[in-house]
Amino acid sequence: MSKTTDSGNTGSETRTDLAEDRTILANERTFAGWMRTGLAAVGIGLAFNAVFNKIEPAWIARTIASLFVIVGIVIFYVAQRKSSQVLERMDSHEIKPIETLNMRIIAGLMAVASVCLLMAIWFLM
Repeated sequence: MSKTTDSGNTGSETRTDLAEDRTILANERTFAGWMRTGLAAVGIGLAFNAVFNKIEPAWIARTIASLFVIVGIVIFYVAQRKSSQVLERMDSHEIKPIETLNMRIIAGLMAVASVCLLMAIWFLM
């Protein structure tokens, strides 16, 4: 006979619930990691433009920098989509996960800031 906890769950059910919570937390860490990777791509684009802005014609450096920024924007989008999909499949038990709306806001703001950077690269530099 299995032991029952105060909430009525057996020990194995509790372990399964906590494993699901750990998966949610791992998903949040993965989302943060992908956001950092996207920021790194944007940073590489900005640095490339700053370092190689003397290349003639100028559009070559801007185009390469823009590609890195666009890769960053794609990473922001994909990270948000994948993390939201994981959260939709999971049920939290002991923790309060980050809301998918908050993930969308964070990724959206990063993408908007990156687009602003693209415009600055092309029209202000």
